[in-house]
Amino acid sequence: MSIWDKLKGELIDIIEWLDPTNNTMVYRFERYNNEIKNGAKLTVRESQMAVLVDEGKIADVFMPGMYTLNTANLPILATLKGWKYGFESPFKSEIYFINTKNFTDLKWGTKNPIILNDDRFGMLEIRAFGTYAIRVVDGGKFLKEIVGTDGEFTVDEVDGQLRSIVVTRFTDAVGESRIPVEGFAGNANELSEFALKAMGEEFGDYGLELTKFLIENVSMPEEIKKEIFELSRLDRIDLDKLAKMKAAKAMEKAAENPGGAAGAGMGIGMGFVMANQVGGLFNQQTQQGATPPPMPGQAMYFAGIGGQQAGPFDMKTLQSMIASGQLTAETLVWKQGMAAWLAANQVPDVAALFGAVPPPLPSL
Repeated sequence: MSIWDKLKGELIDIIEWLDPTNNTMVYRFERYNNEIKNGAKLTVRESQMAVLVDEGKIADVFMPGMYTLNTANLPILATLKGWKYGFESPFKSEIYFINTKNFTDLKWGTKNPIILNDDRFGMLEIRAFGTYAIRVVDGGKFLKEIVGTDGEFTVDEVDGQLRSIVVTRFTDAVGESRIPVEGFAGNANELSEFALKAMGEEFGDYGLELTKFLIENVSMPEEIKKEIFELSRLDRIDLDKLAKMKAAKAMEKAAENPGGAAGAGMGIGMGFVMANQVGGLFNQQTQQGATPPPMPGQAMYFAGIGGQQAGPFDMKTLQSMIASGQLTAETLVWKQGMAAWLAANQVPDVAALFGAVPPPLPSL
């Protein structure tokens, strides 16, 4: 250290930091022997905070503004030093300027595939990447937990550690969100917000705030992607039209077959078979679980069985229920067109069924 540097440190009483970079998070103000003159002027600009450290302990934290460094403005330091009546000589302390702006466009990504257990596709692997943004909200905690005694700390030095936290918590968030894998693309915002909330507390432990977390892309194996696309198309396709189109193409191809009428006939036959198969699949899907409507003119009655509405039942079923004792003369019944529920013996159609049921066999 030259004599000029020593004198310069004693003469200068303005303490400030103008950040010439875009990635410096913490800067330690350098003074000769860390001596700060009593009455020095400290300037803290917007998007900054200053932390005064004395003998390894945080003495004061200054938010944006201009401060005169003396015992009146440094009560904690005065207590640490034991100065009861002020001081005139320089004191040895360190001042760290902390950049509180948002550090944006930090990259994250999964180095290795994330294994998920999807309800629809089973076990599969995905990869994801995106960006996030952070800012310092607790300068003292950030110094103690992350920076230490580093004189100039950049975002690159903490990015690797934070990226590991982001990827780990994102993996947990994906599993807890229960969003199906085919819905990742359409629910990227929801998944990003879910992950942001999940990571917030852990970033707070380091004096940081995770202000933004964005998912730019989620990739999966090609075979899973192809299956998702095919299922999506099937959900929207008209299978009847598909069958007709397939049959028309088969007939067109058969007509071009040089094998003649036999080839054409075979092509037409295959086309009809294909049409029937696809049409049958369509009918099976649309009619699966459905019951055929009743025959025209046949009365259908609902019955109150065990305090619950049951039915509708046709007359043959009602007769079987009477025979088994499930339906009695007092059971309430109703059909379309009736104004209210009535006892079975008060409805002529149903009452006639009681006479048609043979009496129980006499005991021998």
